[in-house]
Amino acid sequence: MFLQRVISVIDTVNDRIGCVVSWLTLAMVVTAVIVALLRYVFSIGFIWMQESYVWMHGMVFMLGAGYTLLHGGHVRVDVFYARFTPRKKAWVDLLGVFFLLWPMLAIVGWVSWDYVAKSWADRETSFQAGGLPAIYILKSIIPLFCFLVGLQGLSLSGKAWMTLKGRRDG
Repeated sequence: MFLQRVISVIDTVNDRIGCVVSWLTLAMVVTAVIVALLRYVFSIGFIWMQESYVWMHGMVFMLGAGYTLLHGGHVRVDVFYARFTPRKKAWVDLLGVFFLLWPMLAIVGWVSWDYVAKSWADRETSFQAGGLPAIYILKSIIPLFCFLVGLQGLSLSGKAWMTLKGRRDG
């Protein structure tokens, strides 16, 4: 079935991106420890190194958001949802994607578009001397976040639709 193949591709893409991006958490911790040791033990500081773990932090959250949605890790008020039947959960998921997730992503994508475009046009760099160049690349993760989470929303709504049509357990 076509819908099942689309869902599978989207889930695989977000799962793989999430697994790759998760390694940035280790790199982020190692970098933060090195920055602290250099600063407090050797009185040495590198702005680019400090900025690098901020970049990694942003990448983990923005690129890992689709993975988190795939695995049900986003905040949800489960007081009622946990007790719902698979059909009721499917309705909540379907309506949540259409009326909450996609409108929010559309707003974020729309608002960020000029912000990212201006950054690219200016070839924006760090405001700090010795900081990382190419901040426009980091800012480009915002529309990528919208795309990846939007795709995962498509997968989630497809799964909900299949559940409602009786083609999936939910």
